[in-house]
Amino acid sequence: MSDFRQLLRKRIERQVLSISGLALGGIDFENPAGDPGLFGPESVTWRIHGDFSSMLCGGVSALLLQMLHPLALAGVWDHSSFREDMLGRLRRTSQFISGTTFAPTRDATALIEKVKFIHLHVTGTDAHGTPYAASDPDLLVWVHVAEAYSFLQSHLRYRNPSLSSTEQDRYYQEFARVAESLGAVNVPDSVAAVEAYLQAMRPQLRCDERTQEVVRLLRNAPAPSRLAKPVGSLMIQAGIELLPGWAAEQLGISLSPVKRKTIRFGTRRIAGILRWAVRNGSWHRAMRRMGRLPS
Repeated sequence: MSDFRQLLRKRIERQVLSISGLALGGIDFENPAGDPGLFGPESVTWRIHGDFSSMLCGGVSALLLQMLHPLALAGVWDHSSFREDMLGRLRRTSQFISGTTFAPTRDATALIEKVKFIHLHVTGTDAHGTPYAASDPDLLVWVHVAEAYSFLQSHLRYRNPSLSSTEQDRYYQEFARVAESLGAVNVPDSVAAVEAYLQAMRPQLRCDERTQEVVRLLRNAPAPSRLAKPVGSLMIQAGIELLPGWAAEQLGISLSPVKRKTIRFGTRRIAGILRWAVRNGSWHRAMRRMGRLPS
């Protein structure tokens, strides 16, 4: 690789890792050697969560889907620094997802216990006076399913559209372990169960001024640098475009067929570049821990 290409690759990688959970530090993904963590390298979860580009798009879609639930929205609105520190929120969420997926068992378990403790203090009432608690098992299911569904849809669109239905079911079964560890019960764990759950939840979902504010904030999200801004904007658009039609309609989002094709084309091109550039993400470090990649 030429010196210029190597410098370019490293510069892109630094930008990517600066918005990931790795920027927060505190987890050694490469030790102890041989520790598979909660899932291990043969899991479908490692494959899906190991691709930064599709996970970023899926994360945007998941947040918007989650915010249609009035109690989930209230919890974020009242107790999160999302509006003032969007990059910080992204890093913390990324650290939890990547840590529970790829970190050694002790670190993954510690992250879950930390979030469980935080959830005990996230309580209040929503805009209509309905009480909420982040530790509520039903609310935990909603947040989890919105994430799992969005991550999988993004993977199918931008990484591996040939992922079999059996493997998709396996992903839901594996990833449910994290939600259950946080206190969720009766977590949908198959493609059919997730689709049925989302349809059953639709009467409870709502879009108000605060939900619209989340959409506006996402569309104007900051980037780690001026050069990264166009890429970040495209990935956010890709996350919005991933939403199921009924959710986009409820949010008042309408994209023309041409706009959708443009977003998908651009995102696939950018995703290829990011995969070429990133050599030291959480997945790479965990694979080295398992002796699957050179040090």
